[in-house]
Amino acid sequence: MFASLTRAARRRVLALAAVLLVVCGVLLWWLAPFGSPTPRGSITFSTGVPSGVYERYGVLLKQSMAKDLPEVSITLTDSEGSQQNLARVASGEADFTVATADAVAQYIRDRRPGFERLRGCARLYDDYVQLVVRKGASAQSVSDLRGLRVGVGQDGSGVRLIADRVLAAAGLTPNRDVTAVPVGIDSMPRMLERGELDAFFWSGGLPTQAVQSLSERAEVRLIPMDTALVEALRDVGESTRHYRSAVIPADAYAAAQDGQRVETLAVANLMVTTAEADPDLVEGFTRSVIDSRDAIGSRVHPAQLVDLRTAIYTEPLTLHDGARRYYRSVKP
Repeated sequence: MFASLTRAARRRVLALAAVLLVVCGVLLWWLAPFGSPTPRGSITFSTGVPSGVYERYGVLLKQSMAKDLPEVSITLTDSEGSQQNLARVASGEADFTVATADAVAQYIRDRRPGFERLRGCARLYDDYVQLVVRKGASAQSVSDLRGLRVGVGQDGSGVRLIADRVLAAAGLTPNRDVTAVPVGIDSMPRMLERGELDAFFWSGGLPTQAVQSLSERAEVRLIPMDTALVEALRDVGESTRHYRSAVIPADAYAAAQDGQRVETLAVANLMVTTAEADPDLVEGFTRSVIDSRDAIGSRVHPAQLVDLRTAIYTEPLTLHDGARRYYRSVKP
């Protein structure tokens, strides 16, 4: 039949067949599951102490990821903080977590179990060190804490790591020069109110809800940590180079600051996983972290400071291949 057609007709039939092949190819590409598969499975995300920024951030991130990664089931687990979070991820007890850069550096420096497996997904927001006392307290500097009862954070927290270092930089030794009380942000404000603590350290995003609530119901203030203290802190060791001088804005805790800015130090938070994590999952996870910034930031203020331009800098951790793939996909 084809042979009986005129030459012009045969050309029209061949052209139509070619068009049909192209259309079928496009439909196949559109409908078939080519490219990166949709991540699926179950993961555990280790957060932080109840009422802390890590815990609140984790709850909201889980909600965002339910939309972005519908085939992935996410379980949140509370923790004492950065140090415990890193141990959980390194051991496989958790798949993702948040930890401060100084805690990561110390974990690597100590060559703790699984340190070589740790990888970064994103640099998030900065934590600010906050030293809280009652407004009428005589202490005006860190060195004035000598002989006092000081909340220093739980043993597995990043707060404990920083508190011990700040005390040392001020010439004080925990459990000798101060009574170090190892409790978290879920307990310290009430203990200060009841007179069971004279001061407490906290390291978190601004404002931290627990400190905000305390400042609104009790007369408290923040003790400054000046540049000289930060410089002394950097002399403690290699992993302390991640600290920088910073300022708590006057309106962070308006009732506690009397319109005054407070000098302090800050350290970056990192989103952490392991080298073995599925690249497609890490890519999707990282994408959701960045895309959810504004939605989460409207309820947890520090999340507003997650910045795509700096998120790629996860030092001292190597960037995970899946996260690198995401950043390349959005590179201008």
